[in-house]
Amino acid sequence: MQFVVDKEWLYDHLGDEDIVVVDCRFELSHPELGEKLYLESHIQGAFYFGLEKQLSAPISQHGGRHPLPDIAQFQLEIEKAGIDLRKTVIAYDDGSCQYASRFWWLLTYVGHDKVYVLNEGLNGWIKAGYPVTNEIPTPKSAEFAISLRKEMLASIEDVKEIVSKRMKSPVLIDSRAEARYLGKTEPIDRIPGHIPGAVNKFWEDGLHQGSFKNSDEQKRRFSEFNPEEPLIVYCGSGVSATPNFIALKMAGYQHIKLYVGSYSDWISYEDNPVE
Repeated sequence: MQFVVDKEWLYDHLGDEDIVVVDCRFELSHPELGEKLYLESHIQGAFYFGLEKQLSAPISQHGGRHPLPDIAQFQLEIEKAGIDLRKTVIAYDDGSCQYASRFWWLLTYVGHDKVYVLNEGLNGWIKAGYPVTNEIPTPKSAEFAISLRKEMLASIEDVKEIVSKRMKSPVLIDSRAEARYLGKTEPIDRIPGHIPGAVNKFWEDGLHQGSFKNSDEQKRRFSEFNPEEPLIVYCGSGVSATPNFIALKMAGYQHIKLYVGSYSDWISYEDNPVE
């Protein structure tokens, strides 16, 4: 299966009636910057989906820093972008791939089969000399039939059971940088460390200069795991774990779940242990 497309493919198909482009640029330290940059320039026809407004619900006591959005509201947002089950959807960000991957995961979770991440993002697009515009596309009308793929989602209860029973399966994969996984540094969350029993696979190791590595390279990254065993990926708030979700899919793993609340949700429960 294919999960990503290159800029050359999108350039050749830009303007096709069955293509919808989505701009997912975002900056955690400056939440308004992504939309500001979008208004200044973007790929022709692209609709903007921001992490905190369209791809997350408001923060509450539990659920992490970027909780799963209200599905009915997300449905309205994708319908306004003209997305239905017949459309091919290409999501991009600046080239980090994490925000586009979050959109990919959400649209796949609600039942879409033809959504892809643009390798290299807008940075690669501009570097290749391809055109951008500041013209905002007119909202469209579509009907999207939600069909949740609940097998893609891990709950806090699922993770608690693994930890409390010291289960070896499903395997928990922490997608954050090694220093955060080890608790040597923690720039965001109040408690350093990781969920007990989790193994570390830094999400950026699945990319090379803004592009996903190929399937053989991804297979080598995850070679210690049995392709048939279930896996749960998490990060700090359910964003940077999504490139690992895609990378595992590229490597041929089928039984993968995302713990959307991730570490920020885990530590919101006082009695949850941390390593």
